[in-house]
Amino acid sequence: MTSPSETTIEVAVAMPVHGTFTYGVPEPLTPAAGAGSRVLVPFGRRRATGYILGPGCSPGLRDIKPILDVLDESPIFPPAMIPLFRWTAEYYKHPLGEVIQTALPGGLTLSESVAFSITEKGLSELDHGGLPAPEERILRQLVHGRLRAHELHERMAEEAPVALLAALERRGALLRQRLLGGGSAKPLRERWVRAASVAGAGERLSPKKRAILEALVSAGEVPVRELAARVPRSAAHLRALEQAGHLETFRRRLYRDPFGEAIPADSAPALTPAQEAVVNAVCASLGKGFRTFLLKGVTGSGKTEVYMRVTAEAVASGHSVLVLVPEIALITQTERRFRARFGESVAVLHSGLSEGERLDQWTRILRQEVLIAIGVRSAVFAPFSRLGVIIVDEEHDASYKQEGGLHYSARDLAVVRAQQLGAVALLGSATPSLQSYYNVRTGKYTELTLAQRIEERPLPEIQVVDLRQCRDLRGPGRFISAELNRAMAETLGRGEQALLFLNRRGFASFPVCAACGSALRCRHCDISLTLHQAANAYRCHYCGFSRPATAVCEACGSNKIKRLGVGTEKVEAAVQALFPGARIGRMDRDTTRRKGDMLRLLKGLREKTIDVLVGTQMVAKGHDFPDITLVGIICADLSLSFPDFRAGERTFQLLAQVAGRAGRGEQPGRVILQTYNPEHFSIRAARDQDFEAFYDQEIGFRKTLGYPPLARMIQLRISGRDAQRTRRLAEELGEHCRSLKALDSGRFGLLDIMGPIEAPLSRIAGHYRWQILLKCVHGASLHRFMDQLITDHPETFAARSGRVAIDVDPLYMM
Repeated sequence: MTSPSETTIEVAVAMPVHGTFTYGVPEPLTPAAGAGSRVLVPFGRRRATGYILGPGCSPGLRDIKPILDVLDESPIFPPAMIPLFRWTAEYYKHPLGEVIQTALPGGLTLSESVAFSITEKGLSELDHGGLPAPEERILRQLVHGRLRAHELHERMAEEAPVALLAALERRGALLRQRLLGGGSAKPLRERWVRAASVAGAGERLSPKKRAILEALVSAGEVPVRELAARVPRSAAHLRALEQAGHLETFRRRLYRDPFGEAIPADSAPALTPAQEAVVNAVCASLGKGFRTFLLKGVTGSGKTEVYMRVTAEAVASGHSVLVLVPEIALITQTERRFRARFGESVAVLHSGLSEGERLDQWTRILRQEVLIAIGVRSAVFAPFSRLGVIIVDEEHDASYKQEGGLHYSARDLAVVRAQQLGAVALLGSATPSLQSYYNVRTGKYTELTLAQRIEERPLPEIQVVDLRQCRDLRGPGRFISAELNRAMAETLGRGEQALLFLNRRGFASFPVCAACGSALRCRHCDISLTLHQAANAYRCHYCGFSRPATAVCEACGSNKIKRLGVGTEKVEAAVQALFPGARIGRMDRDTTRRKGDMLRLLKGLREKTIDVLVGTQMVAKGHDFPDITLVGIICADLSLSFPDFRAGERTFQLLAQVAGRAGRGEQPGRVILQTYNPEHFSIRAARDQDFEAFYDQEIGFRKTLGYPPLARMIQLRISGRDAQRTRRLAEELGEHCRSLKALDSGRFGLLDIMGPIEAPLSRIAGHYRWQILLKCVHGASLHRFMDQLITDHPETFAARSGRVAIDVDPLYMM
């Protein structure tokens, strides 16, 4: 325990526990124990990583435990970010330590786990036999070596009873150990050398040693590898020269390069009057406090150039700039353009980097060695201390919402962070989210507009084709209409490029038995499998379960499987059959898994070695393909069928965005939009490229139904491996919700409780799923209700029978 004279600190522990804890700091560790540093702390019976938030609130108490170690030479995040972490934890109802762990680069957290190994006594008991079956199963799993608790459970395919493990331990048949693991991300250090003294050395040194010192005097401090290039075989002499005092060797931090090829510098083009007006409006607010702008610019209107001009102005005034893009697929394009303009002052943050690369980029930002960072949603936590502008490109995109662990919206956190720092938030999109545009209409955001494409290029002509007329056709004609076929022939005949969009990957999305009519379904999810012809297998797109393409029907054993439905693989094969001479590329998750795959596809489009690109929603997200003049939307209705009140919004945004890929160069563009619902208002608005008309009709529906943005929502997702126990947990939580509302109807009378009900996808990866939706027009009341629910029933949120996940402002109802 700490002594009264020791310093105390407030610590957030990287574990699923709410609140913070006070620890003492032994005197030798006090100089290093600053806010923003990691510490190793005792927590219950284990050791865990904690994050220092500041001074503790209870100095002098003797029952405060001391920290075990300080893990960083200097803070790993700036103290200025602590208010953001606290706000995020409070708003999204998530443990503060896990919020910070989510924000930091992966591989930094140390954690302790329990492991078991068999003893000599246990081996002897196995040899003699006669053990109860459960004990024998446990001990046999440990014969070949130590296993962590979760590994033991996985090998047994069931939970090993705690009481049984304790009994074996007491008997001396197994040994329980606590292992400290993690912390795999490490700084990379390189050996450098510099001359210490050369006075009078010339007569006493060999020619090789003299050459080494002369090279060092000329070059100053250099890496050992560079010295070896200047003076071959110099490494063998460095130790002797250092011992003689002629040179010094030392280690310096080396940053791993995540970029690869160098980018030639560019020069800023002349702005259009509309662009100049937008840039002036944003830059006039720099350094003058918080403000949020929504830039509504049609596709191809030059939003990226606006971002770069605003960035240049912010950097010139001494501010840092954070640029968010929705997916890794867009990082390369954005990063190349910013590096061409700003050189090496750009860092990138995304999950495509190795742990070491991500740590290096984080450190460059933290040390203020760069002023610009580009990244996906997790980059909203980039460790800048003095942000001037946060830019969120394609702000409508659902990828900004994190669906696992901490359920945060990077777009919303960007606005909160700008507010906390007195910075400018600039949100941009051709198809803004209803939430953001509603904020414009209610005066929270300021609207800026780019209504014309660069050089007054026309928006593409959109032709709607009714797929109901193709229902009776066979072969590719069912999904590649005669109109699209002719348009492709004309486009390819002119030597231009075409893009075909279908938001479903694979070859056949609905394989069904011709004998009994049963669908081929995943064993672990409530979903049908998809045939992937290239892999010669049926796959589940949720859990990864796979069956060979020769699989028979599990219901009746028939091998007569009809491969219904269509995916990007089938479209690719059909186009190859219809246009044998065309060079076809495919952009979906299957073809962009490895590092560099996306870059190769984009390079093929840029260099015109690809004539037709077939892709999923990846192709719709802000890419600039100047030579694509035709876009074919294979089926515009897929997202309309989801049981989700946002289905119409997503459909409009996706169609308008993918249509905007056409005609971005010198040649005009054309779009063939195929649909079974040509009269749906989302389809009509996308055809007319009329965002205002779509917004006015959709916001009317939301108002009638009381859905966001006119109300706030929290979704409680209940999941577990046992169907009945999961159902009981959901029903118990639903009863708690109704009881709390009834007890305090004055505060919570306007709150709606919907459910519990089975999720539309009732089972994923072997977990049964239920959900409860809480909805209220007053966001503060909704949050108070949730806080009270957690306080009153902590055992429900930590139940062993299942998991309860809290999703504030949910985007997905599935």
